[in-house]
Amino acid sequence: MTRELPAPVSAGKFNVYTGVAADAVDGAVMPTTAQLGLEAPRFCAECGRRMVVQVRPDGWWAKCSRHGVVDSKDLETQR
Repeated sequence: MTRELPAPVSAGKFNVYTGVAADAVDGAVMPTTAQLGLEAPRFCAECGRRMVVQVRPDGWWAKCSRHGVVDSKDLETQR
């Protein structure tokens, strides 16, 4: 049984680390920390809005005003 990723971090229209449209040819450079998986998402993948992000010692949570909350603990079950 596979669950889909929540909208704020799913494969959407926008890059979750830069906020640039996913289909942009000359988009922003991906931060090194994001490439290493050490960065929490900052932008919603669905709408590109800046999310409220809280980093904790054991992970993070991010909230889009339109698409809800996603927690890094929820994503661990997807691995």
